[in-house]
Amino acid sequence: MNDADDDLPPTTRPEPGEVGLVEARDFVSNDAFVCDNGMALPGFTLRYETYGRLNAARDNAVLICHALSGDHHCAGIHSLNDRKPGWWNNLVGPGKALDTNKLFVLCANVLGGCQGSSGPSSINFNTGRPYGLSFPNVTIRDMVRAQRRWLDAIGVASLYAVIGGSMGGMQVLQWGIEYPAFTKRMLAMATTARESAQAIAFNEVGRQAILQDPEWNQGNYSKGGGPRVGLAIARMMAHITYLSDASMDRKFGRKQVKARAEPRALSADEASQLSMMGDESAGPTASFDVQFEVESYLRHQGKSFINRFDANTYLYITRALDSFDLAASYGSLEQAFAPVEAETLVVGFTSDWLFPPEQNRAIAQALLRAGKRASYAELRTDLGHDSFLLESPQLYDLIRGVLRQ
Repeated sequence: MNDADDDLPPTTRPEPGEVGLVEARDFVSNDAFVCDNGMALPGFTLRYETYGRLNAARDNAVLICHALSGDHHCAGIHSLNDRKPGWWNNLVGPGKALDTNKLFVLCANVLGGCQGSSGPSSINFNTGRPYGLSFPNVTIRDMVRAQRRWLDAIGVASLYAVIGGSMGGMQVLQWGIEYPAFTKRMLAMATTARESAQAIAFNEVGRQAILQDPEWNQGNYSKGGGPRVGLAIARMMAHITYLSDASMDRKFGRKQVKARAEPRALSADEASQLSMMGDESAGPTASFDVQFEVESYLRHQGKSFINRFDANTYLYITRALDSFDLAASYGSLEQAFAPVEAETLVVGFTSDWLFPPEQNRAIAQALLRAGKRASYAELRTDLGHDSFLLESPQLYDLIRGVLRQ
């Protein structure tokens, strides 16, 4: 939780519009938690951050729900030496769309995560080893129910709003269904009420990259080890779905990386393998090193991801995404939304081909058919699925408008 500005030394006071230094905290529940699949955890931890202050009525809280590869650090910086801002820093802060002068903004790493919250990489105190595949399969609903226990414990009386994109948008919808009186406003963007076959297929390719990596070892691996190659490939493939053809072409096109000063020499093992394959013509110039800038970018994304994410968590969360199906769970989408009381805004982005505009529009239409207060906005952009994370004055205006109502 961030401290008052007056409590900070002059050199660490936040710049105008920024929340400044923030500190992650842990909520620890020692009560049993039964997941949707019937398996119970003896308790759990959620790591979270907050920005702004809870008012006397305890009703100015805005919960941010993160996407697959996100975490609790969505705004501010952790130290003067680590000035990387949170993933939604452009949205949260004094005077921003989520104005921390007025709102108490919170974000927690989901149950099943790997950034301090209980998940497959957490230690099972009964065995003294990481849970691995013995961790219960979690659902989006499990994530939301764990968050409710946390919010009750820290004294939040109701949610002024809950907001999120992609997997975060799924959580937003589940909040309105599960806790209608508690949830006053919902803002779901770049999301879906159930994944398409194509989206499930992309997730399966990523999972197989991990499962087929010999270092996965049935989910039993040491911290810092495991299927790093498989996880990097999974990230590279998934990252493509977050972008668009237009944005990739504009950023990279067919630009090539600078040529190496000298060709890479083959190792003894590589030379031996080529010899056994009967390829005597292969030499240093027959390598598959990076040639195009887009290749370099994707490899960078893969390498940076494996340093902050757990492979088993990737398996668990992508399966939670695949199993999220509101119509199947409740009988129909209209029946799913029957309990909802929140004012709802759903936002789609024209270039999002992972969760395309029609899937977002269908959510708003089902809410309206169920007699709920809902609206839909579609923003024209060529930045792809990740549009909700990037600078967008139009999106900020939409959010401000819903929060003012």
